[in-house]
Amino acid sequence: MKIKKISYPTSLEEISDIEDDNIDIFVELDDGMVYTMTVSTPKNYYKYMDREKIDYIPSMPPDIIVRKLTGENIRNALETYVKDDGYWFKLYYLAGSTTDAFDIKLMDKMIQEIKKQNEEIE
Repeated sequence: MKIKKISYPTSLEEISDIEDDNIDIFVELDDGMVYTMTVSTPKNYYKYMDREKIDYIPSMPPDIIVRKLTGENIRNALETYVKDDGYWFKLYYLAGSTTDAFDIKLMDKMIQEIKKQNEEIE
């Protein structure tokens, strides 16, 4: 897959601290679909934990992580996600867009199959 266009609903120039924030982006791929993703910085996670007075990030849809919110960093990160027919890109998108994207019964079955294979190896 190839990235055709990255759009920013909030301009990157409006971000006061590019090392400590997050931003939603729209990514148009060569399949014609426009995907919505969130890009965050590590410092933004620390700020979140401090604000919430917790020492972990609770379960939530995954973000794309960059050191600084720059167009170059965002594009470079996204380029790694669209490799292999966009496997990770699609996974992140689906994980963030709906809880119904992955059938829990199918996931449980797959995990049991892996467990069985691991037991056979031991």
